[in-house]
Amino acid sequence: MVITMALVSVMVFIIMEIPPGDYADRYAFRKFSGTGVSVTEADIEAIRSDLGLDKPMVLRYFDWIGGIVLHGDFGQAFAFETSVVKVIGDKAWLTLGIMLTTLILTYAISIPVGIYAAVKRGSSLDYGLTIFSYLGLALPNFLLALIMLYFANKWFGADIGGLLSARYQDAPWSLAKVWDLIKHLWLPAVVLAWSAVAYQIQTMRATMSDELNRLSVTAARARGVPEGKLLLKYPARLAINPIVSTIGFDVNRIFSELPIVAAVLGLTELGELLLKAYLDLDMYVAGAILLLLTFIIVFMNFVSDLLLAWLDPRIKLGA
Repeated sequence: MVITMALVSVMVFIIMEIPPGDYADRYAFRKFSGTGVSVTEADIEAIRSDLGLDKPMVLRYFDWIGGIVLHGDFGQAFAFETSVVKVIGDKAWLTLGIMLTTLILTYAISIPVGIYAAVKRGSSLDYGLTIFSYLGLALPNFLLALIMLYFANKWFGADIGGLLSARYQDAPWSLAKVWDLIKHLWLPAVVLAWSAVAYQIQTMRATMSDELNRLSVTAARARGVPEGKLLLKYPARLAINPIVSTIGFDVNRIFSELPIVAAVLGLTELGELLLKAYLDLDMYVAGAILLLLTFIIVFMNFVSDLLLAWLDPRIKLGA
């Protein structure tokens, strides 16, 4: 994982260097545009020197990665005139909260429902769940967000967009603010989990059906093993493997779909900030966000491997 993150940090820094120009050019344009003041190349070089952007790329990379590893310093957010940590702090935690809530909701629904659909295969409920899965995969998340925002607003009689109520936006963290956040988290979590639940129900149903058709299950049933124990001891435990192995993929999907859902629901998250930083050429903000999101995906893949080793005895023996 350390080697992976080291390679990712190099790639992220190269990506930050790809756009033409740098923040010094953007800063000079915004400061002097429309003022009638002519900006010389020497002026831009002076700004670049003040910001530390005049150093060679390799040296700037090692300064950047060294600050992160040794001091937890992700650099300076030029557009905000403060540190990157202060800029992304709350947004990072809110994004992480949305991700974890979405994952928990996805697996809490898809795993038991998929098992039930496999056990009742061919029933009217099974056909109904299949239709729901097709609808879930076909309906875009942003459209579902608009629909749910309308009905939730109508049912609750209040604006539930965003992650916090107006009175808690700038308030210090407290139990009341956390509870307000929880009350707002369910809507983006449902929207982001919608397509994942539809897909994972079918995955769980298919793998569980395969496990139930094994001769070992038939033999255990013939020996009088209770149905509940029979289902949960091995078939369900092995059928869940494909879902566990895609945790990293699900996290990546959430991060990919979150920006457009956030735009519809008025959420404060890292995707919007990443786009703004990249357009502003605020390289250290963009780099920190890319590095953080990549680390979360890599870490969740590592967690997925650990869970697979715990769930599947064959993986333990293979190790």
